Amino acid sequence: MLEIIKEKVASNQRLSRDDVRWAYENASLPEISSLASITKKRFHPEDSATYLIMGIINYTNICVAKCDYCAFYRLPHQEGTYLLTFNQICDRIDQFLEIGGQLVSFNGGFHPKLKIQDYATLFQQIREKYGNSMEFYGMTVAEFMFSCKLSKLSYEEGAKILREQGSKWVTGGGAEILDDAFRMRHSPGKFKVDDYYDAQRAILDAKIGSTATMVIGFDETLEERLNHLEKLRDFQDSTPRKLPSFLLWTYKPYNTELGGKEIHATEYLRWLGICRIFLDNFKTIRTSVLTQNEKGLEGLHYGANDFDLPTEDEVTEKAGATINKNFEEILEQAQKIGVTPIKRAPLRVQ
Repeated sequence: MLEIIKEKVASNQRLSRDDVRWAYENASLPEISSLASITKKRFHPEDSATYLIMGIINYTNICVAKCDYCAFYRLPHQEGTYLLTFNQICDRIDQFLEIGGQLVSFNGGFHPKLKIQDYATLFQQIREKYGNSMEFYGMTVAEFMFSCKLSKLSYEEGAKILREQGSKWVTGGGAEILDDAFRMRHSPGKFKVDDYYDAQRAILDAKIGSTATMVIGFDETLEERLNHLEKLRDFQDSTPRKLPSFLLWTYKPYNTELGGKEIHATEYLRWLGICRIFLDNFKTIRTSVLTQNEKGLEGLHYGANDFDLPTEDEVTEKAGATINKNFEEILEQAQKIGVTPIKRAPLRVQ
């Protein structure tokens, strides 16, 4: 079976669900790395990778979704809630730019009072203040969905409002595992999978950029993981405006209701390689330094060609993530494993 899979990969044939299931369960880690590297070479050189410095500004911790894997959220009536003002957000952005930051991503939650117009106005003000001196990801698909429903607007109407007021990105954050059984166990107040893709399609159709993400290491089954990848690949095939990248990261179990143990780095690398060989319609696969630290750089030998140097993210830090802000040290580690890191500019939506 391994030889059949190797031949398919070498000849650029699409792998089936059964192919990657077999590879995940039976191939060795070096074999997974080899398969992923062959696929990666169709798009990128093996001995280099791109990166940028990215900060995630968590503008509020108020959220009513009540996902059991989240250590960050607070319900509206609880102590310790916050919602940053525009000036506070700008202060955070200014601090970020002072250390060479290139891309800011905004990530909060399902705030029960923030309608889509509130987000559009905020992002318009940020664009007016900073122009194109930096790029930013305005919100996640999950937040967009909740805010549209709160505003009693269709996804098409919500995306139009964002676009008309200058928003350029709504990222694929909040996807976790895109399988309805998983979502019913852990985030029943969030969304169903088909609804998620309806929202993402409306975003892309409005000429707003988006991305694809996946988080592993909860209690998800192999079949639930495969459901996520298969649905994502089908979606990418179906839409004329493509998602430019896929990011894989891992669940941090500390201080969460769900709890559990972190998966080992080798499991992360194994699944990252599976993602590269199965998601043949994604040019860019990104590895997570945020959740895997320097171990995430090894993902550059498992199909990934890009990574972030994170400066902050309260969501993952609350759940146990640690952030190394010694960027030179991280970049030196990439060189030690035979990869030349090349700083890139943030993507621009046309």
